[in-house]
Amino acid sequence: MKSFLFVMRRPPHSGVRLSETLDALLTAAAFDQRVAVLWLDDGVLQLLARQQPESLALKDTSAIFKALELYEVTELCVERESLQERGLTPEDLILPVRLVGRSEINALIAGFFAVVPD
Repeated sequence: MKSFLFVMRRPPHSGVRLSETLDALLTAAAFDQRVAVLWLDDGVLQLLARQQPESLALKDTSAIFKALELYEVTELCVERESLQERGLTPEDLILPVRLVGRSEINALIAGFFAVVPD
């Protein structure tokens, strides 16, 4: 089994890349691969509640994030410093996540066969 780490760095609603990345993520998970997600930088904003992508003619991705568990994608990591820099806490997010310190990111990445950026 191969392992994939999907790294989400872009803000929500910044185009179709997020939807395309989520499609790739779900495809990998559907084929019984180990899949994890790391949100950092402005990517942490993707996990905030009450977003309104319809006003930008984009798909609401929050439902897909909530379905990750159905695909057995349970390794959900957020960089602690990215949250703090934006004045957020884990309680502000729509998913339960594991906080990872900036100094731990390289070790996290090293544990995967492939890293897929958004």
